Amino acid sequence: MTHAHDSDAVRGYWDEVRARLGQAVLGAAAVQHDPPEAWAFGDGAEMADDLLGLVLAGEKVGTSSAVASYEPGETYPRPGGLSILLDGHGRPRALIRTTAVVRTRFCDVTKEFAASEGEDDRTLASWRRGHEHFFQRELGDGFAEDIEVFCETFEVLAR
Repeated sequence: MTHAHDSDAVRGYWDEVRARLGQAVLGAAAVQHDPPEAWAFGDGAEMADDLLGLVLAGEKVGTSSAVASYEPGETYPRPGGLSILLDGHGRPRALIRTTAVVRTRFCDVTKEFAASEGEDDRTLASWRRGHEHFFQRELGDGFAEDIEVFCETFEVLAR
């Protein structure tokens, strides 16, 4: 996940979404002045745009990340957490809420979760192939079939 963005654009997006959705949808987060974490899928602009497109089309409701990719002290995904999704140019495009997080080994990811990511042909085999390449780029020699991953599902609150 990439994190570079225009903080003024993210703050403006957050202010607009808070005003539009209100406390009925956002709960206690509706009164938070600071926006939630903003990030883009993948490790490049093209991948970010492709995966965001799947989210906006309703085909992608899951994402995964390697536990080892988190810095010490960085917050892990958690149910109820909000995130602002960015496009490949760092512009805010959607607000999501995490609905569930499962911490498991790469080799134990289920076919149901693989399908929730909405990528390629949605099979477990294609998920493993694509994510093995991604995690190898991200972790280098740290990738192995038994690395721990977070399998996160989410709902789109605003487009």
